[in-house]
Amino acid sequence: MLNLYPVNPRWRVVVVDDHLPSKAAVGEAIAAVGGVVAAEGSHAAEAPALVEQHRPDVVILAVGLPDGDGVEAARRVMHRSPCPIVLLTSRTDSTVVGRARDAGVMAFLVKPLRRDELAPTLDLAVARFAEFRALLKENADLKRSLESRKLIERAKTVLIERYGLTEAEAFRRIQRTSMDSRRPMSEIAQALLLTEGLSGGPSGARPLSLE
Repeated sequence: MLNLYPVNPRWRVVVVDDHLPSKAAVGEAIAAVGGVVAAEGSHAAEAPALVEQHRPDVVILAVGLPDGDGVEAARRVMHRSPCPIVLLTSRTDSTVVGRARDAGVMAFLVKPLRRDELAPTLDLAVARFAEFRALLKENADLKRSLESRKLIERAKTVLIERYGLTEAEAFRRIQRTSMDSRRPMSEIAQALLLTEGLSGGPSGARPLSLE
């Protein structure tokens, strides 16, 4: 069978909409600007599994679906397989918009679909989602950094009290052990605190001595 899909589509899209003319219009608009419909559905319950199976670049969800609310379907998708989501709706009241944003929806398309709005909207959703993921990573990195700093500060205190070191000497001892063992300073600190029964954290670190 001849494959008519572009080799490198602009986006691979999952579309969930039970209104056949609307679904067809969306599919035609996607194809017209170089995208492909990776999968289609008609029910809210299908959305998470379709996204998990096809891993699309973006998802278009209608608000009104036979078995429930597209906004709630978006929430389930974001919980199970996060990705950019665009809500296709004829209702743009503040209640729907607020719920959709809380659910993780990145952009909106208004029925009836205007073709010239589709590409900018999908691009916007993809860009916003990338920013969202980057922010999550930055926050996670910051949290890890703060946790590592707290561990190192506590480990320095142990060394100061045990050996009568200055703060700078305690830090250098942790740093030297980290370099010699090729392990992060936070792991060295965690291991030292573990030997003192003071870590209060995960028990995976190996006990060690910094004498």
